[in-house]
Amino acid sequence: MPQLAIARSRALVGVHAPAVDVEVHLANGLPGLSIVGLPETAVRESKDRVRAALQQSGFEFPARRITINLSPADLPKEGSRFDLPIALGILAASGQVPVAGLEKREWLGELALDGRLRPVPGILPAALAAAEAEHALVIPCDNAAEGTLAQRAQVHCAAHLTEVAKHLLGETTLPEAAAAAPPPPETSMPEEADLADVRGHHQARRVLEIAAAGGHNLLLVGPPGTGKSMLARRLPGLLPPLSEQEALETATVASISGRSFDYRHWRRRPWRAPHHTASAAALVGGGSQPRPGEISLAHNGLLFLDELPEFERRVLEVLREPLETGTIHISRAARQAEFPARFQLVAAMNPCPCGHLGDPARACRCSPEQVRRYRARISGPLLDRIDLQIEVPRQPLAQLDGPPGESSAVVRERVTAARARQQARQGCLNQALTGSLLETHARPGEAGRALLARAMERLHLSARAYHRILRVARTIADLEGEARVCARHVGEALQYRCMDREPP
Repeated sequence: MPQLAIARSRALVGVHAPAVDVEVHLANGLPGLSIVGLPETAVRESKDRVRAALQQSGFEFPARRITINLSPADLPKEGSRFDLPIALGILAASGQVPVAGLEKREWLGELALDGRLRPVPGILPAALAAAEAEHALVIPCDNAAEGTLAQRAQVHCAAHLTEVAKHLLGETTLPEAAAAAPPPPETSMPEEADLADVRGHHQARRVLEIAAAGGHNLLLVGPPGTGKSMLARRLPGLLPPLSEQEALETATVASISGRSFDYRHWRRRPWRAPHHTASAAALVGGGSQPRPGEISLAHNGLLFLDELPEFERRVLEVLREPLETGTIHISRAARQAEFPARFQLVAAMNPCPCGHLGDPARACRCSPEQVRRYRARISGPLLDRIDLQIEVPRQPLAQLDGPPGESSAVVRERVTAARARQQARQGCLNQALTGSLLETHARPGEAGRALLARAMERLHLSARAYHRILRVARTIADLEGEARVCARHVGEALQYRCMDREPP
């Protein structure tokens, strides 16, 4: 009778799913079960779930000394994902199912006490890794839709432990999960309010279009009630749907975070809007077992920070590195993880503590020192990373009663065309232009360089701000279909740096 069996599975480390061999050995001695290989609490507790599930499913739990090794032993294991391979390893080692049936397959799933299979997070990266290894993957039925997103993966689903056992015994065959047809791009756009609902705010509408076309970060500054949040929430409707690769990356982050997957939103760009009381760990991720934060959940989408100065300064400072690199590295004493964080930052704030600085309708009660302290909550290096900074003033009644402007669909067509020009020319959006690519594609003419030099001297702009102005100017030129950046493009880009000017 076999006394050793190996069932293959997958751990979860960041967005990766390294292979884990669940080695089960039965030996003579006092009955007992021990799990080795750096198991976390949920993994150690699996022995009780597995024992009950086997007994309730009509199988014999061996009265032997059972040792379960999760290899590699130096990789921490967490979660309930190893319940199914542990149960199958025990069944195979005790001769209740054939050992050969475990080969060329990988197993993931949590066991209920009655043997039912429950869903686990991180199925998508495991399915991608299993496809790369040319192994079939067996998962709970509730994870089937997510597993089939890995198009090259052979995914089988089961609802109960007995179904898996009968499959290994050759009595039945586990059904292969069928991939759902992806929704067409035109029906996968977010159901946001249309840009046509915005009356007036001509400059803000223009800046939203520029931000969408080039992927630029945006800051809206204005008194309370002028429409900053309303404008920000219409930006997703100006963006084209996710590409297949972007959608797969976004779904992977959602998978490891344990969020439920809705296939209707396959091509929808993420929109995250954390409250200003959020901690640094909530934004960037963390914990003893690192999990993605808001910036990773906004990967390939938008992160909206309303009331920007109300966030703690140390919380805002953690955004600086991922805004530049598009990734976040989280290091703990025993664990390290890397998560993608390529997001577009959209923020809103009042111009002063009382909110009415520069408001013609209400007088500001703040002293110049109070205004400076308020704005100092946002550091210069962080402001440098925000390409577009504009004021959103109060609109007169005549504007509010005026005719609606262009709809989101019309603006989205221009945005999509501008993005296509950028991808064809340089292989990335203008927001990501660096080094020689920036010099080659965004260098203005003599008049534009002279204008930018005067602005650098008067406003004391940093080199980073200089480069971001060039990127915005390049986007403005793309929206106009211009091959070269002209002085008027630079001049317009300079208008959108309101935080570089001293408050009145």
